[in-house]
Amino acid sequence: MISRQHSISRRGFCLCCIAGAASAAAGAWLTPRQAFAEARGIVSLIKDSAASAPIVTHKLRGNICALEGSGGTVAVLTGPDGKVLIDAGIAVSRPQMTKALAELGAEPITHLINTHWHFDHTDGNAWLNAAGAKILAQDNTRKYLSQVQRVEEWDYNFLALSPAGLPTETFADERSLKLNGSTIALKHYGQAHTDSDISVTFPEANVAHLADTFWNGIYPFIDYSTGGSIDGMIAASDANLAATNDETIIIAGHGKALGTRAELREFRDMLAGIRDNVAALKKQGRSRDETVAAKPTAAFDAKFGNFVIDPAFFTRLVYEGV
Repeated sequence: MISRQHSISRRGFCLCCIAGAASAAAGAWLTPRQAFAEARGIVSLIKDSAASAPIVTHKLRGNICALEGSGGTVAVLTGPDGKVLIDAGIAVSRPQMTKALAELGAEPITHLINTHWHFDHTDGNAWLNAAGAKILAQDNTRKYLSQVQRVEEWDYNFLALSPAGLPTETFADERSLKLNGSTIALKHYGQAHTDSDISVTFPEANVAHLADTFWNGIYPFIDYSTGGSIDGMIAASDANLAATNDETIIIAGHGKALGTRAELREFRDMLAGIRDNVAALKKQGRSRDETVAAKPTAAFDAKFGNFVIDPAFFTRLVYEGV
């Protein structure tokens, strides 16, 4: 049974699915206390916030932009082959997203790549498909989107997407596309944030979208319900570090939308440090609550513990996986 204290943290966490809007539209955010007081469900609260949050556009390199404000950070590659989107955001953001996309140029929307199955990255699939996007994803993303899927930590059962929202093309491990004069390299991590996560890199522009394997400056969520793993998150960070350099523009799924390799390394070292601390306490026979009380995240809280996944909740997540 999940404690009431854990429930507050869980509900608080879910608000960070609109992470990019925090600085752009602070007035639209609900605090964890307000969210807990609401009678409606978690997902409804997230959608309500996304409905009013503005989209903030960051222009990067090589006709690539990052859009904040609708779920996880969305990337867009523009050019003669049409707009290629990395992630779909939340459907209620369609008016703001449509406006932001139109401001990038007149090209039609032709392709959508989902980085993993979570609704704050795929809820907009159906409308983008209706607008002309062919949807591509890793095999497990289509599997999870095709069936009722429960996320225990959110205490929520997600219904299957309509056929219009499902990826029409999938791959197992790697895929490479050539669109708008750019290479788009897709690579599956295995177990990480979920077991459906992929990275999306644009090698000519030296831009990498790491989605929810990188939460820039905040503690991440690990979805054990669909194959997530603390060790897998560390392995994904190691792979991301090996695939980037100091000039790479790194797009994070949540937290500060744009990051550096130094910030990615700091994130990786935080994951490994807390994993080791929690594993040592668990090996000593400490219970989950005793481990939380020992504050194994203390050395990292000033940097990473100031958002809605608080140190205690992240400790519980790590404890489950070691």
